[in-house]
Amino acid sequence: MYSKILMLRFSAKVSQKPVVCYLTKRFDLTFNILNATILPRKEGVMVLELSGERKQFREGVKFLKSQGIDVQNAGQEIKRLKPKCTHCGACTAVCPTGALDIERPSMNVNFDQRKCSLCELCIPACPSRAMTVRPINKIFFEE
Repeated sequence: MYSKILMLRFSAKVSQKPVVCYLTKRFDLTFNILNATILPRKEGVMVLELSGERKQFREGVKFLKSQGIDVQNAGQEIKRLKPKCTHCGACTAVCPTGALDIERPSMNVNFDQRKCSLCELCIPACPSRAMTVRPINKIFFEE
C-alpha cells in the first residue's frame, strides 16, 4: 500500500466536477480529505491523503493532472521538538486524528506523524511550543 499527502489546486472550471470521487471508482484508490477550501465557480485548494497500489496511485495522479488540477506534495509537516515537550497532554485534547496520544501508564505523549492531517491545532495548544510547522524539502510531486 502506497500513501501520500497531496495538495490539489483546482481552477474554477474544475471545482464543478467530482474528480476526486473518480479516484475511488476508476483507480481503486482511497482518499481522506484533510483540509479543503473549494467554493462553487471559484478556485480551490484541497489537502488529501491518497492511498492505494503504487501503479494505480500514479495513474490517478495523471488523471488529476489531465483534468487541469495542479498536484503537489504537501509543502509542510508538523514536527515535535522532543526536548521542549513536557508531556502535559494539552495537544492530545485537540488532535482530531489521534496522531498525538498519551501512552499509559508512563503518561508520555507520543506523536505518529503518519496520522497527522496538518490541521495545526496542536501548535497553539502546546504551552511549551514543542509543536512546530516546517517546510518539506521536496514539495513537487515526483512521478
